[in-house]
Amino acid sequence: MQKHQQGMTFIGLLCILALAGVVVYAGVRLAPVYLNYMKIARTMESVASEVKGDNPDPQAIRSLIDRHFNIEDPSIVTVKDIEITKDEGGGVEMHVTYDDTVPYVANVSLSVHFDKIVKVR
Repeated sequence: MQKHQQGMTFIGLLCILALAGVVVYAGVRLAPVYLNYMKIARTMESVASEVKGDNPDPQAIRSLIDRHFNIEDPSIVTVKDIEITKDEGGGVEMHVTYDDTVPYVANVSLSVHFDKIVKVR
């Protein structure tokens, strides 16, 4: 009778650990980028809830966003990067689009595109 070996070889285990390490390192490098996006999204949602139903003008919204940005301090986006437009339904729409790039290894970088729209009714 032949005996069959079961299990994983040491080299196979090292390959799986190396791949997992690459993915975990990418997650560690991208965590601050997503935290910054969450600051921006939270600010836009907060401003939308503050001015809801007041028929706000874009300048008042910009000043509220600026006050929130002074507290949150996002690193990539400024108040000027957020487009504020009036839509057909009488509401206001805030829209921000930006790209963020972080170095990964040597000359390889990770690039992330963010696009957030918040409607104020």
